Amino acid sequence: MKTMLPSSSCPQIAVFFLVQGLIAFLLFSYSTFRKNDPVLQENTQVLPQPVTDINSTHRERSLVILLWTWPFGEHFTLNQCPPPYESDECFFTADRSLYKSSDAVIFHHRDVCYSRKQMPEIPRPPGQYWVWFNLESPSHSPNLAFMDNLINLTMSYRSDSDIFTPYGWLEKNDAIQNFTIPKKSMLVAWVVSNWNPQSQRVHFYEELKKYIQIDIYGRQHKPLASGNMQENLSQYKFYLAFENSQHRDYITEKLWRNALVSGTVPIVLGSSRENYEKFIPRDSFIHVDDFPSAKQLADYLLELDKDTQKYEQYFKWRSTWRPNGDEGWATHYCKACRALKDAPPYRTIPTLVKWYT
Repeated sequence: MKTMLPSSSCPQIAVFFLVQGLIAFLLFSYSTFRKNDPVLQENTQVLPQPVTDINSTHRERSLVILLWTWPFGEHFTLNQCPPPYESDECFFTADRSLYKSSDAVIFHHRDVCYSRKQMPEIPRPPGQYWVWFNLESPSHSPNLAFMDNLINLTMSYRSDSDIFTPYGWLEKNDAIQNFTIPKKSMLVAWVVSNWNPQSQRVHFYEELKKYIQIDIYGRQHKPLASGNMQENLSQYKFYLAFENSQHRDYITEKLWRNALVSGTVPIVLGSSRENYEKFIPRDSFIHVDDFPSAKQLADYLLELDKDTQKYEQYFKWRSTWRPNGDEGWATHYCKACRALKDAPPYRTIPTLVKWYT
């Protein structure tokens, strides 16, 4: 006997196949649209390749270095190191999914110092270096103690760091050069953003300004656009390179970029004269400690203002040396590659506090 379908089932089958066909058409159309739409293509994220794929693609890059955080949240281009730090032997990444396969992890102190939970809470892979990176002085580096027995290498402005990353340095000229002193029309300038009335540098400024004109820029003072800051500062004969705290080797962009790169004579307040002379010639700067009082310093500056020949002696060193005030993050991190390639025997630092302070 032949089984007959109920008459009502035929329309249902037709509807079923119609719906299936419509869905297939929509999926095909959407796929074609995505493939041909440049906006969607541009915004499509490519998932990071596993470290094994990275190493097979970049076989010459023997070290994977993980930035646990971007410093102060500031992003910059990775794996494009400037001379002389360019190298194909390291691969830098900020992708934490590569943590277990990284040879080293760099921790920027101010981004992880408020809680141990801001650092990895899963076991460290055997032999992985943890690098402590900090450009702040001990006075502005809280909670150093919880780094005890965690860090393998230090990376800071301190010259005795495992990875030395100063705010600036001198480079020797290829030949003796005649340095042209920028035209000067003003006397003393100071750029300051962190204005603390109780600080040593503000106290000294308040005394010094009684005897000499000082133009002060920054928050709550005269505006100074960062784009032309060096051009403006170059018009001054002197610049107050006053650090926010006094610690060994703590010599910041206030000296390197604001004063030396701008072509003005720095008046420094920070560590000792002897400490400054480790990094720059003794006749390239004026130290506040050279004078018994602010008045005597002001008198000396006014004397130099009238004696062009004596003032120009502070630029003689520039025939041999030139300042580099590059404080870009990329340069600092790129220095880690060279150091890690020749890393010292693996050890853990018992306490950062004892060393750093």
